[in-house]
Amino acid sequence: MEINSITKKLLFNTIRVDTVLEDGSEGSGTAFVFSHTTGSGVHTFVVTNRHLVEGVRSGGLVFTQKMHGQPALGERFQININDFSHAWFLHPDPEVDLAIIPLRPLEQAARDLGAELYYHAIDSHLVPDAAALRALDAMEEVIFIGYPSGVWDQVNLMPIMRRGTTATPMELNFEGRPEFLIDAAVYPGSSGSPVFVYQPDSLRSAQSGGGKKFLFAGVVAAVFFREEANQLVSVPVPPNNQQPMVMGSEMIDLGLVIKSEAVLTAIKAYLREAA
Repeated sequence: MEINSITKKLLFNTIRVDTVLEDGSEGSGTAFVFSHTTGSGVHTFVVTNRHLVEGVRSGGLVFTQKMHGQPALGERFQININDFSHAWFLHPDPEVDLAIIPLRPLEQAARDLGAELYYHAIDSHLVPDAAALRALDAMEEVIFIGYPSGVWDQVNLMPIMRRGTTATPMELNFEGRPEFLIDAAVYPGSSGSPVFVYQPDSLRSAQSGGGKKFLFAGVVAAVFFREEANQLVSVPVPPNNQQPMVMGSEMIDLGLVIKSEAVLTAIKAYLREAA
């Protein structure tokens, strides 16, 4: 497969996270690669949800190997991390469900074992600023990539791409926090999935301005359930091994997304501490 389009590159943004919890049960979730350039160079991280790494005994990040500059489809390389939960840097606000880990040491560990990792990092210039958020409509098409219910193409190591729409305006902070809702089917294993606002040329040709619209919107973190008493609650999207946390409930296809600016905040906090 020739990697010659935006959406093909998105297939290599994400990394499958396989974990073993303290009780010995196994789970899976989603992480992605993100890069940010400062005066000191390019800093690349793996990003996922805080709730996917806390209370985890050990975990592995599953990459596709690189050969001759191209993805070797189906050639798996898993980086196992002992004391998994303590290896991650958590967002400085404990209420923000994000965790990051530098990619460079992981890449070096792979090279030491004779492997090169293939990925496409999400560049921080795709994080919308205030002006870009104001320019968005109340409802925008979104796509997100991950491993819902643990489903993926195990032969080719491909994640699952899904789509939906924003359910609250991205310009606003839902319930006063840097978050927004999407109208999409979010399932266990989707936690940590990157979300993009994306419209190709063909969908925007009739709109003023034309051209592609492509922004890194945020990170899936929670899903809404309707309880038997018709009360709506949001809970973190569990790893694939866990049952939904609300008994006698049903998902209503609303996902909670942490705005992408929070990823930048976590990285800047890490760089300050590392300086």
